Amino acid sequence: MGNISSNISAFQSLHIVMLGLDSAGKTTVLYRLKFNEFVNTVPTIGFNTEKIKLSNGTAKGISCHFWDVGGQEKLRPLWKSYSRCTDGIIYVVDSVDVDRLEEAKTELHKVTKFAENQGTPLLVIANKQDLPKSLPVAEIEKQLALHELIPATTYHVQPACAIIGEGLTEGMDKLYEMILKRRKSLKQKKKRTGDLRSCEV
Repeated sequence: MGNISSNISAFQSLHIVMLGLDSAGKTTVLYRLKFNEFVNTVPTIGFNTEKIKLSNGTAKGISCHFWDVGGQEKLRPLWKSYSRCTDGIIYVVDSVDVDRLEEAKTELHKVTKFAENQGTPLLVIANKQDLPKSLPVAEIEKQLALHELIPATTYHVQPACAIIGEGLTEGMDKLYEMILKRRKSLKQKKKRTGDLRSCEV
């Protein structure tokens, strides 16, 4: 228990960027996490930003500063600036919109290849899983070619329905877990580098 509370104090506010094509359900995810209820949204022109203290799961009590950036084609060049040096990336995908999965894949791979984003934990939210024609998670993982992401990228694909909030707590728990692991690994790497330097002196 002490371990979890020390993790919480170590990461008082995580910086999370939420990306995805327009109409994937990013803003619905954002406000479901904030208010725990469905909020009718309009297409995001620019971005939405919210500070949210997670209220469920193992990440309960963790404060996150979310940036939900618009997914229209003309806004996607902004993704690079908003995702730079972030703690985690949430990529929301419409599980029913099969025709745009190739486009979603291209944009996702572009973002994860930016030098500043290499190794940043990635949570893919396979949204709209409640709809009859939604693709299963394994198929979405395949269509997005997640196995082709650079090896340093840890990811998790979470089936979800943002309207009712199903799957979001589990997804955030996974993202938090990946962020903690990465921080620990970077800390150890830094320590090893420091030890090597002291040996050289």
